[in-house]
Formats: sequence, structure tokens, C-alpha cells
Amino acid sequence: MIDPNDIPDSQLILYADDAYDSHVVRLLLAEKNLSYYLSLLDSERPEDLASLNPYNTLPVLVHRDFSLYEITVIFEYLEERYHGHKLLPDTPKKRAEHRQLAWRIQNDWIKLGRILLTHADSLNTKQAEIARKRLSDTLVTLSPLFAQFHYFMSDNYGWCDVLLSPLLFRLEDMDIQLPSHLCRALLEYRQRVFERHSFQKSIAKISGTIHS
Repeated sequence: MIDPNDIPDSQLILYADDAYDSHVVRLLLAEKNLSYYLSLLDSERPEDLASLNPYNTLPVLVHRDFSLYEITVIFEYLEERYHGHKLLPDTPKKRAEHRQLAWRIQNDWIKLGRILLTHADSLNTKQAEIARKRLSDTLVTLSPLFAQFHYFMSDNYGWCDVLLSPLLFRLEDMDIQLPSHLCRALLEYRQRVFERHSFQKSIAKISGTIHS
């Protein structure tokens, strides 16, 4: 663990691993063009992590004298504090609609992804089979949605895209293969978001201060 006293007060510190949630926050920070210090942790959690997050999970974002450890709360904090490259629309109605879409993505798709991304030692194979079929069927059915706009339900890259990109990046890990003839729009969207500079930075394993 990093001694916060060795880091400037204004510096963001991210404790993270290679899992989905940590990837979301790394992508979020890259998209917001924020400099931060990254501490990559393995499966062994340092004892003092519990002082930052009572659930002892990753990621944990530390800023000044407090820590955040839930990805939506982290997003809302960064979106409110750092106004560069806003990831929510300008009007209250559009922001509410976007937040609701993000909630549905987390509740309907990412919840299934979490089951499939469970470590093999803890994976319930029967539950995983059901989750895999549901997620695959849903992605195939909803693929045409991705042809309507450049990004997810919007012409601008936003919070929904930050949530979706790391999930789509892990399709192979979840043993999901989408039929190209049925999912062309989704696969083209996937390629677009993967080519973004912020996404490329989010998958680079770099220890130390990252200058976006």
C-alpha cells in the first residue's frame, strides 16, 4: 500500500486490480483526462486496505482525506468535481435518462457478467450457464440499438459507454461468442470504443503516476 503522506494532497490515488470494476474506473479517469497514481494489487489484499474500504474490495479511489469504493459513486464524484469532458448530457431530463440507462446496464447486463467473471474456484457452473445464455441472447437481441447512434443511445461518448466497454472487452473471458451476422452493429460499436485513446490507456498496466 502507498503511504498517502508520500503523495501530494491533490493527487488521486487508485488502488486497483485487473477485474471489471477497476477497469471501469481506470477508463473513467482516462476519459476525464485526470492524472492519478495507480497501485496495482494482486489477490492478496493488504491489511490496511480495510481502513479505506470496509468491504476490503477493489477498486478504491483516494482523494485528499477520504476514499470511495463504489463505481457509480466514484463516477458521480469525478463528474461533479472535474468538469472537463462531461460524461452526462447537459439537461436534467437527459441526465436522468442517461443515469437510468446506466442503471439498467448494471442491473441487466453487468450483473450477469459478474457471475461469469467469478474466479473458477468459486464459480457455480450451472448458474454460469444460465447467465451466459441470458447475456448472449440479450446482446444479440439488442444489437440493432448500436446502429442508431455512434455510441450507446447517444452521439456522444458517456457513462454508459464507460460501463459497457470493459464488459465487452471480457466477452472471451466469459466464453461468449457473438454471431457476426446478427451482431454487426454491436461488434462495430465494440471496435469503435476499443480504438479510443482512453480505452487503450485503460488496458495498459502501468505502475506509478499516469499523466493523461
